[in-house]
Amino acid sequence: MEQLPDVLRHFHPVLPVQSLGRKPVRVEVAGRAYVLFRDAQGRPAALADQCPHRFAPLSKGRVVSDGRLQCPYHGWRFDSEGRGFNPSQPDLRHCDVRSFQVAEHRGYLWLAHRETPLTALPELPLSDGYVFGGSFSTVFEAPLHVAIDNFSEDEHTPYIHTRLGWDDPHAHQVDFEARNLEDRAEVVYQAPQRPAALMMLLGVRNGDVFRNAWTFRFDPVHAEYTVSWVSPGGETRPFVTRANIFFVPETPTRTRLHVFSFLRCVHPLMKPLLPMAAKAARLLTSWEVRDDARFIPVVAGTPYSHKGMRLDRYDKPLVHQRRLLERIYFGQLTAAKEDLAPAEPVREAVG
Repeated sequence: MEQLPDVLRHFHPVLPVQSLGRKPVRVEVAGRAYVLFRDAQGRPAALADQCPHRFAPLSKGRVVSDGRLQCPYHGWRFDSEGRGFNPSQPDLRHCDVRSFQVAEHRGYLWLAHRETPLTALPELPLSDGYVFGGSFSTVFEAPLHVAIDNFSEDEHTPYIHTRLGWDDPHAHQVDFEARNLEDRAEVVYQAPQRPAALMMLLGVRNGDVFRNAWTFRFDPVHAEYTVSWVSPGGETRPFVTRANIFFVPETPTRTRLHVFSFLRCVHPLMKPLLPMAAKAARLLTSWEVRDDARFIPVVAGTPYSHKGMRLDRYDKPLVHQRRLLERIYFGQLTAAKEDLAPAEPVREAVG
């Protein structure tokens, strides 16, 4: 897609809270630029990053003493509501710039249209004993659809990743289950965990079974990955990781991933180690995501359409998710009827 639709009817994480200080900051979503700044009370605000006068970027300006954002070119000033003032012609009307809603959540600033209800803000709850291990952002030099497809299958695990999941000799021993639903896709992979020293910090041992269960949604584009391990004898390992990943298309060819890492402990005696293990889980997640980020430029030119591709069993979610992307995220009606899964999940196992 050469031009992305406006997607700010959904909340998007755009910037860590601590990254917005006294200076304005420019962010991009779907090829459109926005400027974030703090008003006189320190509250975050967002405007279109374009002065209505001569289209200079407001992000290159400064916040003056009364909390208004001043254009760097001719000094026009704008409050958090976008109301403008021209110091050279004080009686000039229609000086306003469009303003946007900013919400603080889980240490991030989330951007949306003014009319987007706060109920649309993703919850990221700390239920079921999860603790928050931290967050990070990574740029993918690839279009949104390429990033989505990469995170919609684990078949590439032995070849792109080096820690989580299985290796090449065990690629035929994968238990796979996928369901295409009306508003999401649900997938589960199970396979032998490859040897990796860092896994020992999470109580994982050689020979354990790796399980990755994830759900992909499109309001906005985000996925929740829950990773756990069991011993060959069926014993559950102490820690379960959860990564909530938000895919923000900054431009048609660049996507930024904002990742929130969580961890819970299922063995009561190991719970005192949870804070330290949560940091290890966040580090592990960041390494895995950056493995993908390093490789993704190689396939950045992959066409939007899957036409002509020889898809296999692990690509079951890809075509369905493209339709959900268009219908839910972009708000476009699709001509084809959704190819929904039957009531019972389709389960495929090899090995």
